[in-house]
Amino acid sequence: MKKIILTFIVVLCTGLGIEAQQLNVATYNLRNANRGDSTNGNGWGQRYPVIADLVQFHDFDIFGTQECKHHQLEDLTQAMPQYAYIGIGRDDGKQAGEYSAIFYKKDKFKVLDHGDFWLSTDTSRPNKGWDAALPRICTWGIFKEKKSGFTFMFFNLHMDHVGVEARKESAKLILAKIKETGGKLPVILTGDFNVDQTNESYLLLHDSGILRDSYEAAQFRYATNGTFNSFNPNLKTDSRIDHVFISKQFTVKKYGVLTDTYRSEVSESQKEIKSGNFPKEVSLHKYQARTPSDHFPVMVVLTYKK
Repeated sequence: MKKIILTFIVVLCTGLGIEAQQLNVATYNLRNANRGDSTNGNGWGQRYPVIADLVQFHDFDIFGTQECKHHQLEDLTQAMPQYAYIGIGRDDGKQAGEYSAIFYKKDKFKVLDHGDFWLSTDTSRPNKGWDAALPRICTWGIFKEKKSGFTFMFFNLHMDHVGVEARKESAKLILAKIKETGGKLPVILTGDFNVDQTNESYLLLHDSGILRDSYEAAQFRYATNGTFNSFNPNLKTDSRIDHVFISKQFTVKKYGVLTDTYRSEVSESQKEIKSGNFPKEVSLHKYQARTPSDHFPVMVVLTYKK
């Protein structure tokens, strides 16, 4: 009898383990490639290999990006061949201007459908909405997890940095699009919202009853800083302007703001720093700490049931 009970418990636990599936989801404003950043030592050519390593080390399954132009996306695709992306340029609906691209693991997901719309009263073509300073675009996809068959919608956007009305109306538009396009599918919304957790447009989403902020829902948080760093690893903020919103079908196991840095040479790099506090085999040199982007990525570990 005891053996039968033990076997039942093992089968039950095994079944529960199979039922609970995990997704590593992230959002990352990667900063557009421009001459000014290169002059200041933050050029795309030195940043993107670090970004590619960061993504692969932390094992992102699917993640939204903001600000990248076409050649930047192609650089990342070459550096991370296990990923593909969907999205179009916001300036012409083809390859011009910044994207709100969604990267995903090709062997893990199948794209069932995807599309793009502009954050405006006319969502069908490149244009500026309301009081926005720039055209803004949202990319969406319906993804099927190949192994489990789990299907969900993923939206990714970059809200305007100036237009207060544009951000508020964009939040309303996203909620309407979720209802219109997704039906009852589970939903993930990522992006650079250009507002923190106290703002009206953030609250429109978090208090919608459709989505909630993964930070607030997380069982464990690793967030020693906010999400904007201005390419300065010595700055501190409590504002989170990059968010991952999720629908009720997901459980948020972990939430993290990943403050990874790398080092670049400075004029004193050749000079060895001596100290009696570490073994003689250790060699230290002065380098400058840098961030791979002017935003930190947000990563969340989600679980769901089939």
